[in-house]
Amino acid sequence: MQDGLETATRVDSKTPPHHPPGIHVKHAFVVGHPIAHSRSPLIHNYWLKANAIAGTYEPIDVLPDDLPAFFDRIREGRYVGGNVTLPHKAAAYLLSDERESLADSIGAVNTLVRLGSGAVEGRNTDYLGFLGNLDQNAPGWSEALNEVVVLGAGGACRAVVVALKSRGVRCIHLLNRTIGTAEDMAIELEGPIAAGSLAEFPKRARRAGLLINTTSVGMKSTRFDGLDLGALPQDALVTDLVYTPLVTPLLAEARALGLRTVDGLGMLLHQAVPGFEAWFGVKPEVTAELRALVEASL
Repeated sequence: MQDGLETATRVDSKTPPHHPPGIHVKHAFVVGHPIAHSRSPLIHNYWLKANAIAGTYEPIDVLPDDLPAFFDRIREGRYVGGNVTLPHKAAAYLLSDERESLADSIGAVNTLVRLGSGAVEGRNTDYLGFLGNLDQNAPGWSEALNEVVVLGAGGACRAVVVALKSRGVRCIHLLNRTIGTAEDMAIELEGPIAAGSLAEFPKRARRAGLLINTTSVGMKSTRFDGLDLGALPQDALVTDLVYTPLVTPLLAEARALGLRTVDGLGMLLHQAVPGFEAWFGVKPEVTAELRALVEASL
C-alpha cells in the first residue's frame, strides 16, 4: 500500500542527486505512475533527518514499459532499494530476482531491496502495515476474533487476507461486486475464506467482529450504496485502507452508529518501517509527530 509532495520525473532522465565527496549516501525511491500524490517521500525523509542519516528518498514516475530498465538501475547499484506503488506491484513481483516467502504468498511486492550480490529482492510490507496499524490503534483487536468481513478482492486485499489468516481468524467473508473474482482469490489464497457478493453483507455481517474496506470506495466522495452497517454487532471494529479523506464515508457512518473505527493512515506509516530499516540500517519509529506531519498534508 504506497502512496508526497515532491514532483516526480521520468525514469529515463532521473539520476540520484549529488552530495559532497567522502560521504557515502544511500539512495532509495518510490516508483509508480502517477506518483506525485505519494506521501512516502514525506515519511522517509522525515526519518532520514530524525536519524541523521546520509541518504535520499525520492518519488520517480516510471511508465509500465520502463519498469524493467529501472530494475537494471537498481542492480547496477544506483539505489539500495525502494517502494513500489500502483500500477507496478504485480509487475515488480515478476521482475524481482528473489522474493521473500510472504511476497510469494501474497503475489505482489511493494518493497524492493538490493542485495549484496546485486540481485533485487521483492518483499511485501503491506501485511505488516495492516497488522501494525490495528495493533497500535485497537490493541487486542484479534483476540477471540472469529469472523471478519472484507470488502473488495483487489491487490490490496491479498495482503489483508494473508494477515488475517496469520492471526487465526476462523472465517473471512470476502465480498466483492464480481463474485467470480472473490471466488478465485479464495481458492488461490486457501484457508477459511467464504466468497460472496456485496449484496450478502447483511447476512455475513451478523457475527463479524471486524469490517475492512480494501477497495478505493471512499476516495473522491464515493461511497457504498446500500451497505447497512447496522447489521454489524455493536462491538465491531471498522477500518478502511483509504486514508484520503482520513475519515471516509464508511468510517463516518460507523462512528455515527457508535462502532469503533481505525483509519488507514496508520497502515501507510507502519508498512514503511521494514523498508527503511532494510535500506538504511535503522528501525524508525511511527510517532505522533510523524502522523501529524503526514495528516497535515492530506
